[in-house]
Amino acid sequence: MQMKKDLLNSKGFTLIELLLVIAIIAILALLIFVALDPATRFEDARDSRRFSDVNNILTAIKVDQVDNKGPYMASITSATASEIYMIGVCTSGATSTVTGFTCDTAPTQDACVSLAGLVTDGYLGSVPVSPNGAATWTASSTGYTIAKTPSGAVTVRSCESENTTEITLTR
Repeated sequence: MQMKKDLLNSKGFTLIELLLVIAIIAILALLIFVALDPATRFEDARDSRRFSDVNNILTAIKVDQVDNKGPYMASITSATASEIYMIGVCTSGATSTVTGFTCDTAPTQDACVSLAGLVTDGYLGSVPVSPNGAATWTASSTGYTIAKTPSGAVTVRSCESENTTEITLTR
């Protein structure tokens, strides 16, 4: 008789209590997952990489210019001022054949500007290629554009931006 009373008075959780706790934890986990919005975080990460790439390209161009005591590398010098070129090794007309091709500020020229000299001279490890968003970018059409002003300033842009306005730097 005493043993029966001990079992009835024993402390523990019922199945219903355990199921309620599990349900509450699942609901909280779902709310946190929705609040973090992983798709937006991936878009932000791609935009961060694009900004970093634009900065690295422009820094390499400027360091090369300083090392050469003023002039830009030949591929930039030969580019027409105020025109926007895709950075890459494409042939004439190739920029319009990129899968899903979109640019916040589209190239005004079908030709590309090759920055391979910056890699050869050690200013860049490789010419960056934009992370794929709406378009699929390659070494031929990198997803980055370059333009120079008549006064000699250089602007590098990312073709795409997902969670920010246009990614652009000028020096």
